[in-house]
Amino acid sequence: MSEAAYQVLLYYRYTRIEAAEAFAARHREFCEVLGLRGRILVSEEGLNGTVSGLVAETEAYMEAMREDDRFRDMVFKVDGADGHVFPKLSVKWRPEVVTLGLEKDEDIDPNELTGTYLNPEEWFEAMQREDVVILDGRNRYESDLGRFKGAVCPDVEHFRDFPEWIEAHRAEWEGRRVLTYCTGGIRCEKLSGYLKRAGVEDVGQLEGGIIAYGKDESVRGRGFEGLCYVFDERLGVEVNRTEGRRVISRCVHCGEMSARYRNCAWSECNEQIFCCERCEREFGRVCSAECLENLGRIKEKC
Repeated sequence: MSEAAYQVLLYYRYTRIEAAEAFAARHREFCEVLGLRGRILVSEEGLNGTVSGLVAETEAYMEAMREDDRFRDMVFKVDGADGHVFPKLSVKWRPEVVTLGLEKDEDIDPNELTGTYLNPEEWFEAMQREDVVILDGRNRYESDLGRFKGAVCPDVEHFRDFPEWIEAHRAEWEGRRVLTYCTGGIRCEKLSGYLKRAGVEDVGQLEGGIIAYGKDESVRGRGFEGLCYVFDERLGVEVNRTEGRRVISRCVHCGEMSARYRNCAWSECNEQIFCCERCEREFGRVCSAECLENLGRIKEKC
């Protein structure tokens, strides 16, 4: 158990949930009683969540979830925190907890088709081979902040864009083993299954994702460069706890190494950018001279 006063939980489970909308409503009430904040998605195919709360609150949540046979073996990735990392609680029903952009009768059920799970040690060993393709299963703005060394990082904005991207590139991997990874593992459950159905024979996936890899004492995040993007107020968390740890992202203005992710202050742009403290003071929180000019026009009108 962490010595910090708060904990952040990251978890998922692909399991059949009957009357998922009603389940989501009850689950929200349960989380509100506990005092949790975060984002939880519920669908007929399962549950995907990340929440923060006091240690006692998060421990009570995990204990209650494990009393439900559907979630008894669900793995929780736990980080200590000084306070809540979410501003509020959101529990929503969705048709899918992860959207790959396929028709319902073509969607991947990870309980029936998925890649071979690799624990952190097995993943590290597999990465050393020259005949493998390391495929980042996340969106581009995530891989820009951090990624495994040598990984192929698709230029996609949404997970649903992966099938089209894969069809355009899979011929390049003919006869090679493909290793997939994502933040916590949930996206790779479907992505690896899609790759196998698309004809890639040997597909492995990092069990527990980047977060579990960084916590493993045998590898200590070795081979991961930069920070891991997370969908809360922290934005990025450390993974590599070795001498090879380094920042790989650069400030959009001066080009110096910076892991400070910001959204462009020009609301019609809102692009995520890396911006060091000095350049933010000098230029403001903007991604370009054009956005700075547009922002100035708005201020003049005000």
